Amino acid sequence: MLDLFRRRQIIGSALGFLGYLIARPALSDAVAAPASRPIRRVVTGTDAAGRSIIKSDSAAPHVYRRGPEGVVITELWQTTSSPDDNSTSGDPTDGPLQLMPPKRGSVFRIIEFMPDAQRFGAAPLKAPPAPDDGSGIDAALKKGASARAPGFHTTNTTDYVMVLSGEIYALTDKDEVLLKAGDVLVQRGTSHAWNNRSKAPASLAFVLIDAHPLQLDSKSG
Repeated sequence: MLDLFRRRQIIGSALGFLGYLIARPALSDAVAAPASRPIRRVVTGTDAAGRSIIKSDSAAPHVYRRGPEGVVITELWQTTSSPDDNSTSGDPTDGPLQLMPPKRGSVFRIIEFMPDAQRFGAAPLKAPPAPDDGSGIDAALKKGASARAPGFHTTNTTDYVMVLSGEIYALTDKDEVLLKAGDVLVQRGTSHAWNNRSKAPASLAFVLIDAHPLQLDSKSG
């Protein structure tokens, strides 16, 4: 009786494991892109007495899901001058999406890159492609188009980039580097592209600061 019981246990375990193998997704399948998590944005200010306060605490209101590039862009803040005027009111991200920051200004955003299998496939995102909104993104991609990889472009900015989650390849004309969560890249107005060769979205924080066009001479470095 004991041997029969043990045989039944072994057979039951084997059948359970076989069921797990059949039911689990194949490792080669790309992970489906989840709905983007809203980004909480907290902004400080001052009250009528000049005391510092939390002026707003809510989800960032301006989120752009761009099908053609397979990205989700959350606009967080922007400045229009340097030094900036911190006494102004209102939300500077109100208005249409713009790739470039204002002249002598900056822009702060988070971009979520879907896996390349989705970004450059027949249907990068399930959401319908966003119409051309005059953001300058389409023009930059067309101007910077490269046979090396999709998505090459150049902006007249100095960019501070940090990977928040996931991993992504930063490509230049000659090189590439894998960036993981916590890594930082300083993009100095050069031609570049982003490739997410993993199976999960990669989330990156960007600060773009207006800069002079890159001068290609012996002093460049």
